[in-house]
Amino acid sequence: MQPWIELGKTLRDGELDPRLQELVMTRASQINGCAFCIHHHVIDARRFGETEDRLHLLGAWRESTLYTDREKAALGWTEALTLISLTHAPDETYAALSRHFTQAEQVKLTLLIGLVNAWNRIKIGFRAVHPAEAKAAA
Repeated sequence: MQPWIELGKTLRDGELDPRLQELVMTRASQINGCAFCIHHHVIDARRFGETEDRLHLLGAWRESTLYTDREKAALGWTEALTLISLTHAPDETYAALSRHFTQAEQVKLTLLIGLVNAWNRIKIGFRAVHPAEAKAAA
């Protein structure tokens, strides 16, 4: 697991805004239904200054005016890659990404999306319980 953890640290220490990273990771985790990861990333998003309104509306980001065009491009890319077997990463989604992110940022964002999807599969597959549920069960 150490290489996965190190990759995460490398990506998080990069040029992408931590709030954007948390939005992306929360959205992928919502799509995948990973309660453990949603819980984790919402807490981190709040720590980085994310608002409750934006967290509540994340599932409807396309219809909300609370997200910037850059954030919408990242969220669109997140959904396209998370649902790759259905979307095949459409050209228009990639074009939107290219308008708002440098090539280096595109690579980091794509790696981040791949990483969070892998973590979702690990946490769901091994039946990880998010902390709030674990406290209630105790």
